[in-house]
Amino acid sequence: MFRLRSTFAAFTTFALVSSAGVGIAPAAHAAEPLKIAFVYVGPVGDGGWSFQHDQGRLAIEKEFGSKIKTTYVESVPETSDAERVIRQLAVDGNQLIFTTSFGYMDPTIKVAKAFPKVHFVHATGYKTAANVGTYQTRFYEGAYLLGVLAGKMTKTNTLGFVGSFPVPEVVRNIDAYTMGAKSVNPKIKTKVVWVNTWYDPSKERQAAETLIAQGADMLAQNTDSPAVVQVAEEKGVHAFGWDTDMAKYGHKAQLTANTENWGVFYSHVVKDQLAGTWKPEQTLWGIKENLVVLSPLNPSVPADVAKVFNEKKQEIVDGKLIPFAGPLKDNTGAVKVAAGSAMQVGDLMGINWLVEGVEGSLPK
Repeated sequence: MFRLRSTFAAFTTFALVSSAGVGIAPAAHAAEPLKIAFVYVGPVGDGGWSFQHDQGRLAIEKEFGSKIKTTYVESVPETSDAERVIRQLAVDGNQLIFTTSFGYMDPTIKVAKAFPKVHFVHATGYKTAANVGTYQTRFYEGAYLLGVLAGKMTKTNTLGFVGSFPVPEVVRNIDAYTMGAKSVNPKIKTKVVWVNTWYDPSKERQAAETLIAQGADMLAQNTDSPAVVQVAEEKGVHAFGWDTDMAKYGHKAQLTANTENWGVFYSHVVKDQLAGTWKPEQTLWGIKENLVVLSPLNPSVPADVAKVFNEKKQEIVDGKLIPFAGPLKDNTGAVKVAAGSAMQVGDLMGINWLVEGVEGSLPK
């Protein structure tokens, strides 16, 4: 079921949403604004992934004003519906289209072939074309730091992770979370419950409750609602906000949040588009570039733990700490990364193994 709204236009089944208000018509000689569209997998009110992308959209509206006109479509499944939505956005004259979920990769590539003059930028995927770029974050850097806090503060040595789908993006974060924890506490183990959805508060809640019942007292997630943090607050354990700061849903539970400042990236792309210098980049930004942002630590975090956290964060910024540097083994004991080397970008983008310390195996 799509939850769509519109303020200025609609098409067939899907409604477009724009923050452009109705005002005085521009002078006849004024340049036409750059039309930009965003496709979201969840509702903008999800409190997580789609909400944070929409904050980025609002940031560029504020920055560029009348030079741009933005539109978004929310709650678009990663099915054939995605192709129809993306195609209609191109038909409607949008010159720059951001498709913000992994499952939009093939639909984006397909539509791009039919609209070679439209520029597409796809989040978390790996396929590109002459008019298709990708953007990815080193979100695993933040996940590693969450693990550092979890490893230092757990009392049970059991960490929990609510996983959405076993795609590389999620696997990287589970692995990094576990490696961060093991770097300060070799005794920890990570349990994962897969929910096979990006956004379903009831499933996320049930998964969090299951993990707590299995002994986890530190919860992380790669899902979009604040349900995990809410459960942690209710049950008296700790959790971490994901994609956006979720402290308001669990002011005692949340130790910090691993968030994205998408506005930094969107501003970069829009500047290039307006200047006529856009090209299909494969962007991978992280903490150093201020795309991955850790929210302020909960005051309950002990000073010595905060010190370790901040030191490791600075080491990541300085390039001294690379989360996926060897030696690394998977959870069957096989060596995956030799000592003295580190995983290259291509390998990270396709990672399909769980690091030592994570229990279980990836779903087929």
